[in-house]
Amino acid sequence: MSEIAPMTGKQYDESSFRVLKGLEPVRERPGMYTRTDSPAHIIQEVIDNAADEALGGFAKKIHVTLHLDGSVTIADDGRGIPVGLHPEEGVPVVVLAYTRLHAGGKFDKREGNSAYAFSGGLHGVGVAVTNALSTRIEVEVRRDGKIHRIDFGHGGEDIGALREEGTCGRQTGTRVRVWPDPKYFDSPRVPMQELERLLRSKAVLLPGVSVRLDTEQAAGPTLTKTWSYPEGLAGYLREVSGDLEPVAPIYTGESYAAKDDPSFAPGEGAAWALAWFETPVAGESYVNLIPTVAGGTHESGLRAGVFDAIKSFIDHHALLPRGVKLQQEDVCGRMSFVLSARLLDPQFQGQVKEKLNSREAVKLVSSQLRDPFEIWLNNHVEAGKAIAELSIKQAMARQRSAQKVEKKKTSGVAVLPGKLSDCESEDLADNELFLVEGDSAGGSAKMARNKETQAILPLRGKVQNAWEVDPNRLLANAEIHDIAVALGVDAHERSAEPDLSGLRYGKVIIMSDADVDGAHIQTLLLTLFFRHFPKLIELGHIYVAQPPLYRVDVPAQGKKRPARRLYALDDGELTAIRDRLAQEGFKPDAVEVGRFKGLGEMNPEQLRETTMDPATRRVQPVQVRAGALDDTLKMFTLLMGKGEASGRRAWMEAKGDSVEADV
Repeated sequence: MSEIAPMTGKQYDESSFRVLKGLEPVRERPGMYTRTDSPAHIIQEVIDNAADEALGGFAKKIHVTLHLDGSVTIADDGRGIPVGLHPEEGVPVVVLAYTRLHAGGKFDKREGNSAYAFSGGLHGVGVAVTNALSTRIEVEVRRDGKIHRIDFGHGGEDIGALREEGTCGRQTGTRVRVWPDPKYFDSPRVPMQELERLLRSKAVLLPGVSVRLDTEQAAGPTLTKTWSYPEGLAGYLREVSGDLEPVAPIYTGESYAAKDDPSFAPGEGAAWALAWFETPVAGESYVNLIPTVAGGTHESGLRAGVFDAIKSFIDHHALLPRGVKLQQEDVCGRMSFVLSARLLDPQFQGQVKEKLNSREAVKLVSSQLRDPFEIWLNNHVEAGKAIAELSIKQAMARQRSAQKVEKKKTSGVAVLPGKLSDCESEDLADNELFLVEGDSAGGSAKMARNKETQAILPLRGKVQNAWEVDPNRLLANAEIHDIAVALGVDAHERSAEPDLSGLRYGKVIIMSDADVDGAHIQTLLLTLFFRHFPKLIELGHIYVAQPPLYRVDVPAQGKKRPARRLYALDDGELTAIRDRLAQEGFKPDAVEVGRFKGLGEMNPEQLRETTMDPATRRVQPVQVRAGALDDTLKMFTLLMGKGEASGRRAWMEAKGDSVEADV
């Protein structure tokens, strides 16, 4: 990793370049690799390693000690980190683990070669970051009947000798003591509440594993807490729901892909506990034991599978009253859950792994959960009916609320455009209008959409540049007229307080090709909204879809890993995917990369997965930066104003070299 050093004066020669070696990049930019509010995440990296041993079935105890001097010890009775020389690097493996980024036992997923088939992710920095941001680390490994010790100091710069310190019989395991360096963190100590929550979650997700936390006290004996959940997820869900009584017994289950599964690798799947309450209780999710506090695609899969199973049960028993339409939120809004998903190579948003991004997790969790849950519902009909009644009650309340708003909206409503494929729902919170470039993409979008909540308005050609159009003449343009009528909102001034009671969609999503023409259409539509419908931007109703530029077809990798399809938003993401696949053992010429020329090239399934399904799409909210309204108005005038040709030319001459144009 290299970085251009700040220049002094006008000197710019070979000496201006500085190469960051070893763990230096982490110390230079710690925020790129971990959280810097406290050492919680660098300690979690060590705990995750112990938990991975337990997940693999090799450890039964995890023991964490908070020492008076601020250091933390993590011990497990797993196999012990290998201490022999790496066959290619010629360095003890324990040294590689603590001193090299992108080194570990979790990269090679090919059958038989990986130490951890299911682990907490593939960012590949792990305990090397812990070492980089610590003043000292002591590692003790019990393995092959011997006790091995090695010490690291000064952020991993000082590497002690690996030495034997006695015998241990048949005992195995790893003990790591970490002294976090306070200068890298806002607070030098790990927040106790967060640490306890993390350790408790490991005990919940690892049946038969005992997790212990010792906290040394300056005066008095050490405080000890131990967590163990013989009942697993159900016992934990019962504990967190406190005195609340579920409307039906807690349902627990687990399902994992078999060796002959055509879509997923053997062992991929999930375990879950579900309960429904009159008062909602928050859910918790995990991927390979990593807490995903911001949720992600595995939670979307859980909700989809639950909704499909309950809807099928309701249809089978004819429980739905006439005129009531059930939506996912009606079923899942009162559901509390604990979900533990296992994925072979999970993709997270950000290094601290708070949100799962893997698209395949939606299908994985929903397909593994749906059938077992539906069978359970039909075997426990009274429980199923209680859950169904609660869901139907929510749907009826939602529809009553929407009808109150609808009565206000229907007076003098204009005839909707004929080319608008409207959605069935009348709930503003769920409804989405996609403004789609071109008829061919519009046709795909109609097939890809969720008819319940997603409406499609195809736009033929380019919308008029509306920056200097008189508001009274605005609707003379057919495309703008159709957009305004579909929205149910009149054009308005920025200073006005418009009547938005007629608004028919909570989200308006501009969906255009990822090319120059698409960017032009996007700009014209944003100009229209910014100039003539500014309140919609201010209130967060306008979004821009981000369809991917590339499709990456990954071949099957033995029986362990079936063929996959990945998507890259841009060249940067494509490079990251290629790097990851290379680490997994794929040769570059084995991976096929295709470039989408436009939305019309995608089949409906691809369009749904990448651009329309809320669980897996990427859309950007359109906002005006705080305090930047005047600057934004000036920029729009410069770029879109008819009398600004000379100013535009000067601006392009000055700024043209900074634009990335795909022409």
